[in-house]
Amino acid sequence: MSKKSFVECERHRLQKLLNFRLPIAFKWLGVLLLVSAFVLFFFRIQFPDQGELLRSIGRKAFIVGLLCISLARDKEEDEMTVGLRAQSYAIAFIVGVIYALIMPYVEFGVSNAVHSGGEVYKDLGDFQVLSFMLMIQLGIYHTLKRYR
Repeated sequence: MSKKSFVECERHRLQKLLNFRLPIAFKWLGVLLLVSAFVLFFFRIQFPDQGELLRSIGRKAFIVGLLCISLARDKEEDEMTVGLRAQSYAIAFIVGVIYALIMPYVEFGVSNAVHSGGEVYKDLGDFQVLSFMLMIQLGIYHTLKRYR
Protein backbone atom coordinates (compact mmCIF):
# COMPACT_ATOMS: atom_id res chain seq x y z
CA MET A 1 0.00 0.00 0.00
CA SER A 2 1.50 3.27 -1.03
CA LYS A 3 1.68 6.29 1.23
CA LYS A 4 -0.69 8.27 -0.98
CA SER A 5 -3.42 5.62 -0.96
CA PHE A 6 -3.05 5.23 2.82
CA VAL A 7 -3.51 8.99 3.31
CA GLU A 8 -6.54 9.00 1.00
CA CYS A 9 -8.07 6.08 2.88
CA GLU A 10 -7.58 7.81 6.23
CA ARG A 11 -8.94 11.10 4.84
CA HIS A 12 -12.02 9.25 3.55
CA ARG A 13 -12.59 7.64 6.96
CA LEU A 14 -12.21 10.96 8.76
CA GLN A 15 -14.60 12.69 6.35
CA LYS A 16 -17.12 9.90 6.84
CA LEU A 17 -16.91 10.37 10.61
CA LEU A 18 -17.23 14.16 10.34
CA ASN A 19 -20.30 13.88 8.11
CA PHE A 20 -22.09 11.43 10.41
CA ARG A 21 -25.65 12.54 11.18
CA LEU A 22 -28.63 10.71 12.58
CA PRO A 23 -31.99 10.85 10.76
CA ILE A 24 -34.40 13.68 11.58
CA ALA A 25 -36.58 11.35 13.68
CA PHE A 26 -33.82 11.16 16.30
CA LYS A 27 -34.44 14.80 17.19
CA TRP A 28 -37.90 13.84 18.43
CA LEU A 29 -36.48 10.78 20.18
CA GLY A 30 -34.06 13.12 21.96
CA VAL A 31 -36.89 15.42 23.03
CA LEU A 32 -38.81 12.40 24.31
CA LEU A 33 -35.76 11.27 26.29
CA LEU A 34 -35.33 14.78 27.77
CA VAL A 35 -38.97 14.90 28.86
CA SER A 36 -38.75 11.41 30.36
CA ALA A 37 -35.56 12.39 32.20
CA PHE A 38 -37.35 15.37 33.78
CA VAL A 39 -40.26 13.11 34.75
CA LEU A 40 -37.80 10.69 36.36
CA PHE A 41 -36.21 13.54 38.31
CA PHE A 42 -39.64 14.40 39.74
CA PHE A 43 -40.47 10.74 40.46
CA ARG A 44 -37.26 10.57 42.48
CA ILE A 45 -38.88 12.85 45.05
CA GLN A 46 -41.92 10.56 45.33
CA PHE A 47 -39.84 7.37 45.71
CA PRO A 48 -36.88 8.18 47.98
CA ASP A 49 -35.90 4.51 48.40
CA GLN A 50 -35.28 4.22 44.64
CA GLY A 51 -33.88 7.75 44.36
CA GLU A 52 -30.31 6.91 43.38
CA LEU A 53 -31.39 4.47 40.65
CA LEU A 54 -33.90 6.95 39.20
CA ARG A 55 -31.28 9.70 39.34
CA SER A 56 -28.76 7.57 37.44
CA ILE A 57 -31.29 6.55 34.77
CA GLY A 58 -32.52 10.14 34.46
CA ARG A 59 -29.01 11.50 34.01
CA LYS A 60 -28.17 8.97 31.30
CA ALA A 61 -31.47 9.64 29.50
CA PHE A 62 -30.80 13.39 29.67
CA ILE A 63 -27.31 13.05 28.15
CA VAL A 64 -28.46 10.62 25.43
CA GLY A 65 -31.41 12.90 24.63
CA LEU A 66 -29.16 15.93 24.21
CA LEU A 67 -26.77 13.88 22.08
CA CYS A 68 -29.60 12.66 19.83
CA ILE A 69 -30.80 16.22 19.30
CA SER A 70 -27.24 17.39 18.64
CA LEU A 71 -26.47 14.69 16.05
CA ALA A 72 -29.83 14.70 14.26
CA ARG A 73 -30.06 16.11 10.75
CA ASP A 74 -31.93 19.29 9.96
CA LYS A 75 -34.68 19.47 7.39
CA GLU A 76 -32.41 21.55 5.19
CA GLU A 77 -28.92 20.14 5.57
CA ASP A 78 -26.34 21.94 3.41
CA GLU A 79 -22.68 22.92 3.59
CA MET A 80 -23.44 26.01 5.62
CA THR A 81 -25.32 24.13 8.35
CA VAL A 82 -22.50 21.56 8.47
CA GLY A 83 -20.01 24.39 8.95
CA LEU A 84 -22.18 26.04 11.61
CA ARG A 85 -22.50 22.73 13.43
CA ALA A 86 -18.72 22.31 13.39
CA GLN A 87 -18.26 25.85 14.71
CA SER A 88 -20.77 25.25 17.49
CA TYR A 89 -18.98 22.04 18.55
CA ALA A 90 -15.64 23.88 18.65
CA ILE A 91 -17.07 26.77 20.67
CA ALA A 92 -18.87 24.38 23.03
CA PHE A 93 -15.65 22.47 23.60
CA ILE A 94 -13.67 25.62 24.42
CA VAL A 95 -16.41 27.00 26.70
CA GLY A 96 -16.76 23.57 28.35
CA VAL A 97 -13.05 23.36 29.14
CA ILE A 98 -13.06 26.87 30.59
CA TYR A 99 -16.18 26.01 32.60
CA ALA A 100 -14.59 22.81 33.94
CA LEU A 101 -11.46 24.70 34.97
CA ILE A 102 -13.08 27.74 36.58
CA MET A 103 -16.37 26.51 38.05
CA PRO A 104 -14.94 24.38 40.91
CA TYR A 105 -13.07 27.43 42.24
CA VAL A 106 -16.14 29.65 41.91
CA GLU A 107 -18.25 27.06 43.70
CA PHE A 108 -15.59 26.69 46.41
CA GLY A 109 -15.40 30.47 46.93
CA VAL A 110 -19.16 30.96 47.03
CA SER A 111 -19.72 28.04 49.41
CA ASN A 112 -17.02 29.38 51.75
CA ALA A 113 -18.53 32.86 51.61
CA VAL A 114 -22.01 31.53 52.41
CA HIS A 115 -20.99 28.84 54.93
CA SER A 116 -18.22 29.89 57.27
CA GLY A 117 -17.44 26.24 58.14
CA GLY A 118 -14.75 25.88 55.51
CA GLU A 119 -16.20 23.89 52.64
CA VAL A 120 -14.00 21.40 50.79
CA TYR A 121 -12.96 21.71 47.15
CA LYS A 122 -14.72 19.31 44.78
CA ASP A 123 -14.43 18.67 41.05
CA LEU A 124 -17.29 18.76 38.61
CA GLY A 125 -18.90 15.50 37.64
CA ASP A 126 -19.06 14.09 34.15
CA PHE A 127 -22.82 14.67 33.96
CA GLN A 128 -22.46 18.37 34.71
CA VAL A 129 -19.69 18.94 32.16
CA LEU A 130 -21.27 16.86 29.38
CA SER A 131 -24.74 18.31 29.79
CA PHE A 132 -23.29 21.85 29.91
CA MET A 133 -21.26 21.30 26.73
CA LEU A 134 -24.18 19.75 24.83
CA MET A 135 -26.58 22.50 25.88
CA ILE A 136 -24.03 25.16 24.86
CA GLN A 137 -23.52 23.42 21.50
CA LEU A 138 -27.26 23.27 20.81
CA GLY A 139 -27.79 26.87 21.85
CA ILE A 140 -24.90 28.22 19.80
CA TYR A 141 -25.83 26.11 16.76
CA HIS A 142 -29.41 27.33 16.72
CA THR A 143 -28.28 30.92 17.30
CA LEU A 144 -25.75 30.74 14.45
CA LYS A 145 -28.34 29.10 12.21
CA ARG A 146 -30.89 31.83 12.94
CA TYR A 147 -28.47 34.68 12.11
CA ARG A 148 -26.79 33.16 9.02
